[in-house]
Amino acid sequence: MTISTDTGVRSTAVYDLAPGAVARGQNFFVQWLQGDGAAFNATSSREMMLLLPDDGAEVRIGDGPAQPVPGRSVCVVPAGNVSVRPADGSRAVLIASSRPDLSTDAACNSADYDEPDLRIVGSDAGYRRTRSAGELQVIGIDDITPPADKPRLKMLQTDTLSINWVEYQDARDRSKLSPHSHADFEQGSLAIEGHFIHHLRVQWGADANAWRDDEHLEAGPASMIAVPVQLIHTTEGVGAGRHLLIDVFSPPRHDFIGKGWVANAADYVRD
Repeated sequence: MTISTDTGVRSTAVYDLAPGAVARGQNFFVQWLQGDGAAFNATSSREMMLLLPDDGAEVRIGDGPAQPVPGRSVCVVPAGNVSVRPADGSRAVLIASSRPDLSTDAACNSADYDEPDLRIVGSDAGYRRTRSAGELQVIGIDDITPPADKPRLKMLQTDTLSINWVEYQDARDRSKLSPHSHADFEQGSLAIEGHFIHHLRVQWGADANAWRDDEHLEAGPASMIAVPVQLIHTTEGVGAGRHLLIDVFSPPRHDFIGKGWVANAADYVRD
């Protein structure tokens, strides 16, 4: 990890995720699961998200009974222990802001966070679920209607997380990319299906000797990049076929919630 005193931007990279592997941001953990008949167990002190982009899974909350969950859904998992058994051969992703069951070096990019970035607001600046609190909530991704002016925006939240499910066919229109940066939070970009290029640009400071060249990082399925604060970024899906990219934020995107863009925001109040 490097931090320039001029730009204040960390170095970053695309990390490939094998089954069971974990990548992280400062406030979140992303674990890639692959159905092979085994159950994956996780513990969190806050709500988690389970993404099922293909087939379904069997989910057990604490000591409760196993519940079948359909594919193409997002589950809001209550705090505590969860067991997930994805359908054979299918993919699943578990996202959490708290994973006390993981060792400090469990994430493949754990070295990037040997020193915390003090500019990033903490994940505990979150929300409290008021509807069906403590229960497994299953949301069909195809049941979400995106905002009229944001056709690729399918956002959901938990008490400390929010995601955007970005899915489209064939290459992204190169004349309609969306370069932007964030001042006080990271963005995780998890590639599930398709191939992408993450375009990265560091803002220039006063010292031209510290300027950095743009980066264009290729990313295939089962990969994640944690985009640092102040780094200008946009992601381009390239090639034919289905593209599925999940943007991960912690704490939840207060700005998008305020605009009415988060599909399940009515289930929460801000702490």
